[in-house]
Amino acid sequence: MDQELIGLIGNFLLNLEFAYYLITLLQWYNYSFYRVIFMHHKFMWHIWYFVLPLCVFFALHTMHLEQYCILLAIVFFIALVLWRSKQDKPLRFTKRVQRFFGLCVIFGFLDIFLSIAFKVDNLLLHAFTLVFAVLVSNIYEATLMKQYTKIAQDKLQIMTRLRIITITASFGKTSIKNYLTQILSKHFHVYATPRSVNTLRGIVADINENLDYSTEIYITEAGARLKGDIDEIVQFLHPQYVVIGEIGEQHIEYFKNIQNITNTKFEILNSLRLKRAFVFKENALPQDLEPEKKSCMRFYPMEYRNIQATLDGTNFSLKINDKWQDFETKILGEFNVYNIAVAVSVALEFGMKVEEIVQAVNRLEQVPHRLQKITANQKLILDDSFNGNLKGMLEAIRLASLYDGRKVIVTPGIVEGSDEANKQLAKRIDEVFDIAIITGALNARVFRENIKNAQKIFLQTKDSLESMLKACTLSDDLVLFSNDAPSFI
Repeated sequence: MDQELIGLIGNFLLNLEFAYYLITLLQWYNYSFYRVIFMHHKFMWHIWYFVLPLCVFFALHTMHLEQYCILLAIVFFIALVLWRSKQDKPLRFTKRVQRFFGLCVIFGFLDIFLSIAFKVDNLLLHAFTLVFAVLVSNIYEATLMKQYTKIAQDKLQIMTRLRIITITASFGKTSIKNYLTQILSKHFHVYATPRSVNTLRGIVADINENLDYSTEIYITEAGARLKGDIDEIVQFLHPQYVVIGEIGEQHIEYFKNIQNITNTKFEILNSLRLKRAFVFKENALPQDLEPEKKSCMRFYPMEYRNIQATLDGTNFSLKINDKWQDFETKILGEFNVYNIAVAVSVALEFGMKVEEIVQAVNRLEQVPHRLQKITANQKLILDDSFNGNLKGMLEAIRLASLYDGRKVIVTPGIVEGSDEANKQLAKRIDEVFDIAIITGALNARVFRENIKNAQKIFLQTKDSLESMLKACTLSDDLVLFSNDAPSFI
């Protein structure tokens, strides 16, 4: 095999390896190049797994040592295997990913063919093989998305009796969705988007694949990282009912200030079919909110009193139709009173009787990974791993403080939050817990400086977390999993 062919094979393999790194990050960041480039929390990965091998690739070609690209490809492959082994969310080979790699292979073989058949040995042609694949892939996926969106729109138009509820908030969207689904299901045929699906792409796929034609109420979430994200979802769904939950500084790094977050969340009022909007009463309103939108708004929670939130459950009273009504639920967390209250308000809007609602609240099931109470291996586990906001994390710590035995917390801190918020969190952890296991390097400095009394254990990755917990926990310990940032954060 001559050196030219060896060099071409090396180019081919390198392009596939660059493609693997790129598509992995795109999948993590909802296929946003902007977020991959400017919002990636581990920027050094770009240096080690893209910039450095690319520079070596260009250097080898510049020095006419193309045959050594095969050695670079082997080294790069080993590096990617080690990189992947440390990920808790490795690349999923979805149909989109498969199509992307198919295009990479096609353009890679085209590069080899042109180089051999026509003696085309252009460095930029070799390097731009991946660029061509990305461009064609994006054009194809955009076309496909347009078709899928049209199919979903046609399906919704057929379902003329369907009522749609869309929920947005800085945090708590999924909890509100789950409580609302459970309560309304006592009286209606309800379907809600699975897990934390909250993008237009995810909602379109859910409608096409899962929404049954007999559904009476469809409940969705609407998330945002940029201005216009929620409006895009609303212009597709045009929900009749919306919920704007608590707005805070979550994702502040994307929006820069709280006013931008507020304006984006209130895009949900742009629905042409809007009948009622349930708005958390402590939210600030956009300055230029139109009067007709204000007239649709109802604020929650209604009057409440006697909140008792313990490790056994939550009791509270709500004022409904000028009468105080007692509620009891096994859902944990004082903040969940507000989430349940808005679900109660929506259920009343839909005509459910108070007695039905009380029974439904009493039977609410815990939402997985959101202050979920579990007993395992003679330990009390509070799984709050899907909660990443300061208010919720502090409430989980308060509940943990009610426990008499030793207490252990596992947390990366607040991922999309300020140093000041993490400092406040660290100090509260120091007051309550005996052992603090800090995962990841993102907030390690803040926790190292502000945790003085609790034993501190820092883990760069979560690979050794299980063995660490076995080594440092005892029977009857309480273990709180507070937030669970993926390894790429």
